[in-house]
Amino acid sequence: MNTESAVLALRALSQNHRLAAFRALVQAGPDGLSVGALRARLELPAATLSAHLNRLRAAGLVTDRRDGRTIHVSAHFDHMDALLGFLTENCCAGAACAANRPAR
Repeated sequence: MNTESAVLALRALSQNHRLAAFRALVQAGPDGLSVGALRARLELPAATLSAHLNRLRAAGLVTDRRDGRTIHVSAHFDHMDALLGFLTENCCAGAACAANRPAR
């Protein structure tokens, strides 16, 4: 991942509804959620959710697939892993650091 891609992804996640949507999709796993299920979970109007998903899609953080009339949205785990790797690359110059400590 390069800096431009990382900035685009972080910008997409810097809004509370988009972050909530992405976290819900990560929790749902590889199968993701239907747009309707995600909308109900987040309690957002359809047009608002669509706009947020477009931003996440443009940043490479989500993918979708059509199953008949239903659209399923999933987190793009490879892109998420690349972003996390970019953020932690060369963390603490190889020394023991916070990345190796258990979460509180």
